[in-house]
Amino acid sequence: MDRLDYSIIELFTEQPGVSVLSAARELGVARPTIQARLNRMRDRGILVDIVPKLAPEPMGFPVQAMTMLQIDQRVGHSGLHDDLLDIPEVIDFSTMAGPWDVLLRIVARSNSDLQRVIDKIARLHAVSRTSTSIVLRDVARNRLLPLMDEATAADRDD
Repeated sequence: MDRLDYSIIELFTEQPGVSVLSAARELGVARPTIQARLNRMRDRGILVDIVPKLAPEPMGFPVQAMTMLQIDQRVGHSGLHDDLLDIPEVIDFSTMAGPWDVLLRIVARSNSDLQRVIDKIARLHAVSRTSTSIVLRDVARNRLLPLMDEATAADRDD
């Protein structure tokens, strides 16, 4: 990773719909250079995908919540991931170590709709307990640019 890689990621993060050609013009490098750098970052697993950021609020889902799940250890995670993917209001989830087994980010149309979604999740076969907190405001999400900036700091110091 070098400063150009950082600049490419920064540009695509700030302008998700930018084309490779526009990025090349803005950064002052050839289009094939941008494409080669993107391909290399994908091949190395640094760049997973370039997708637009979607906001659930304008789509009618202004309520966000974080829900933690405890899994019945006799049942385990078998089938749970597919069951969660079948619930459209579950927009992110991760498995965890510790007292909770799964962390979900869910959205809903209202607080009463949130209750419906939580009830649907709680009824899943593998789930033994849930705990939910409503998100008041997203302050920082997927904050990787500062980490990337730190990783490329040595390149800038040269």
